[in-house]
Amino acid sequence: MHWRALSMVVSVMCEVMRMGVGALQKQTAQRDADDCRSCLECSRDNGCVRCPERLFLFLQRDGMSHHGTCLLTCPPGHFEQKGKDINRCLKCRSLDCEHCFSRDFCTKCKAGFQLYKGKCLSRCPSGTFPHHTDCLDHCLVAPLGEWSEWSVCQREGATCGYKWGRQSRTRGTSDNQTTSFCPLQAETQRCRMRKRCTPPKKGGKRKKGLGLKRERKRLRMLTLAAKGLSTNQTIAGGARLRRQ
Repeated sequence: MHWRALSMVVSVMCEVMRMGVGALQKQTAQRDADDCRSCLECSRDNGCVRCPERLFLFLQRDGMSHHGTCLLTCPPGHFEQKGKDINRCLKCRSLDCEHCFSRDFCTKCKAGFQLYKGKCLSRCPSGTFPHHTDCLDHCLVAPLGEWSEWSVCQREGATCGYKWGRQSRTRGTSDNQTTSFCPLQAETQRCRMRKRCTPPKKGGKRKKGLGLKRERKRLRMLTLAAKGLSTNQTIAGGARLRRQ
């Protein structure tokens, strides 16, 4: 009786173990089938290896290996990188980053952190203030002053000689606390120029070398005139001597 009861217990335990192994194998097979459903290529040990064109391959550590899944969008803490052969989900470098545009540029931070210029900070830096989940510059909300007068219309450093040029004007903040570190706003516009440059008036500055050339020409003409007068006087005097 004792041996018979023991054999029955052992047989029941073996049956339970077989049922458990079968259920585990069935669950594993079902998981593999679910994981490989959206794959172009699938491995029994590593899941998806290659995904369709519009899906992203997400590798998740599973013990000592990685298990791949094809997803429509990447999970939090990862960003989408499209490649020539395959699209991947890559991890953000910062652990405080919930969504990122690239490995080092966050677009949304986890709770308790503020976003400032792609970084997740525990508190906003100087010159900024917290606004919802971001740090905003004081310059963005500071009141603006009046525009300055338009500058002289010019092109390539000249104020005439062209049909069209450019002119600009600027304005800063009207708050004395932000004027010292807030940059000036500037805008430019197209403007009409004087196509002809007005020559300098008489008595004004002349181009260098122009007066010297004219003076040399005047002296040359006087010299030629003097030579011509001397020749004529010599000829006239000889004629009088022959008559006498």
